[in-house]
Amino acid sequence: MIEGLLVVLVVAVVFLAIVVLRSQRSTDDPVADVLDERLSDMILSQQALVGKVDTVSKQQVESSRVLTDSFGKSHQQLSEALVDRLNKVEAAMNKNLASSAKETSEHLAGLKERLGVIDKAQDNIKALSEQVVSLQHVLDDNPARGAFGEVQLADIVESMLPAFAYQMQAPLANGKLVDCLIKLPHPPGPISVDAKFPLKAYQELLAADNQADRERAGRQLATDTKRHIRDIAERYVSQPINDEESTAENALMFIPSEAVYGELHAHHPTVIAESHKHKVYLVSPTTLMATLTTVRAILRDVEMRKQASVIQREVGVLLVDLVRLDDRVSSLDRHFGQASKDIDLIKKSAAKIVSRGAKIESLDLREHGSSPGALDGGGDPDDG
Repeated sequence: MIEGLLVVLVVAVVFLAIVVLRSQRSTDDPVADVLDERLSDMILSQQALVGKVDTVSKQQVESSRVLTDSFGKSHQQLSEALVDRLNKVEAAMNKNLASSAKETSEHLAGLKERLGVIDKAQDNIKALSEQVVSLQHVLDDNPARGAFGEVQLADIVESMLPAFAYQMQAPLANGKLVDCLIKLPHPPGPISVDAKFPLKAYQELLAADNQADRERAGRQLATDTKRHIRDIAERYVSQPINDEESTAENALMFIPSEAVYGELHAHHPTVIAESHKHKVYLVSPTTLMATLTTVRAILRDVEMRKQASVIQREVGVLLVDLVRLDDRVSSLDRHFGQASKDIDLIKKSAAKIVSRGAKIESLDLREHGSSPGALDGGGDPDDG
């Protein structure tokens, strides 16, 4: 547009210059005529150029308008696309935020539940620690420790033996109560089982931090165990239960701790020798279960012996029934033999009947000269 204006200004200046020159030249100058002609051509050219410039200017204006419209339309489309994309991004962000919020809520709920479980477990651990402490206090008391051993002894015996094979807290004729009396037949007779728990000396042995303290605690453990062995031998070995029977010549000392039992057997042979001397044998929960398994087998054998006479009587009755069955089978066999003979005779008679029927069927009744003996089979009348 600016270029077109410049061209118009140039044309105007040239036109003024031509007018001025025409006014100053002489009328009969040939050079002036040529110049005038050239100027006229130039004016025409300039007018054509102005027309072209005007056309170009219009084209530029139209192009500018089209470009402006296109730019406006593109800008509008770009704005619309940008708004649509922003809406989609916002929707996706809202969806992701909602999903993230839901997952976070679920995670927080799960975390809260797990924290509740952890709190509950901590409460259980706290309660268990309190129970362990109370159990420690219980085991520190000798009567309570004995009751603990008796309860464990009762659980093992009840799980291994039938009810008729034992008695808990059984009274003896000497006025003593044995923790458990296993009722075995003579020999050996009822066996006494007493629960002892020499725990204090063993705990001192574990807590000792030098060799001297360990030796002292070990000697105390051996002394306490030997004293228990002698007490059991005096109270429960070969003691009368009533006027008819007595306890066996040996007894069992139940130690409800595998650790104490292992310590005595591993490092205190004098205690084991003392137990053999007084016939009071040490048993732990494991060895007591093995011993009661053997006792159960012995009791089963005793019960089988009690039922031996009944079994013999029943076997005798069974033999009589077998003899009677043999006679009846022999009789049935004879009946089957006779029936077999009768069936053979019936088969023979049936064969003769069939043979005679075949002969009758083969006769030609149109011939009147047949001999009367044609139907004679020549059979034996006894064959029927």
